[in-house]
Amino acid sequence: MTADPQQKPSGPAAAATAFAALHHAGEPLLLPNAWDHASARALAGQGFRAVGTTSLGVAAAAGLPDGAAATREETLRLAMALGSEPFLLSVDAEGGFSDDPDEVARLARELYAIGAVGINLEDGLGPAARHAAKIAAVKRAAPGLFVNARTDTHWLGNGDGTLARLDAYRQAGADGVFVPGLTDPHAIEALVRHLDVPLNVLYSPGGPTVPHLADVGVSRISLGSLLYRRALGAALEAVADLGAGRTPTGPTPSYDEVAGLASPDSGPGNRQSQE
Repeated sequence: MTADPQQKPSGPAAAATAFAALHHAGEPLLLPNAWDHASARALAGQGFRAVGTTSLGVAAAAGLPDGAAATREETLRLAMALGSEPFLLSVDAEGGFSDDPDEVARLARELYAIGAVGINLEDGLGPAARHAAKIAAVKRAAPGLFVNARTDTHWLGNGDGTLARLDAYRQAGADGVFVPGLTDPHAIEALVRHLDVPLNVLYSPGGPTVPHLADVGVSRISLGSLLYRRALGAALEAVADLGAGRTPTGPTPSYDEVAGLASPDSGPGNRQSQE
């Protein structure tokens, strides 16, 4: 599911076209989600042409709540750091950090201007008409930005109203739709047949494997906050091992490898310690 590393196409329009094309490449776009500059560059270094952000990771790293429209500035700051990188960037923007479609459109315009090619917008089970208005406003403000319209009918509810919401979002201009929490492969396949835009699902360790999701026609598989949570889990496991006199297992990047993830123009550091 990874590709050979290559430069991002020159110019925002070409980059946006390349990102959209990854949703129609014959296999799902496996989209890892980063929470900071280092994690994004490390993932891109594994050959992923596109990297997303995770709103939970960005919020938790800043000590702020997720899904509460509290991380607009943190999200923009991270997007600004990543927008000029050679990979394609999609930004998780919660519900756009506002109920005002014009405010969400302004955010989208800023993201596109700094190099993002995609935006993920969630409805949080709020009014479908309001979310559709946000999508339409974003497409007017930044037509090239790939809008992945998320409905939380399975994430926060029992699945009722999924088709109606997705149809409304598609009619508003969404380029793809996202249904996190949906793990039944038969239901996923039925949804793929119904839709005329790419379907994104959230990978779940207890759900279908990536190859199985590919077989049922999913176009995009997001990892969401999984990698961030796994990183936290690995840190806690390492500390427990050390306290118990055991040597932590698993890969550990060297100091120099992590330091090398800084942007080339960030300048040489003067730290000599390994902290």
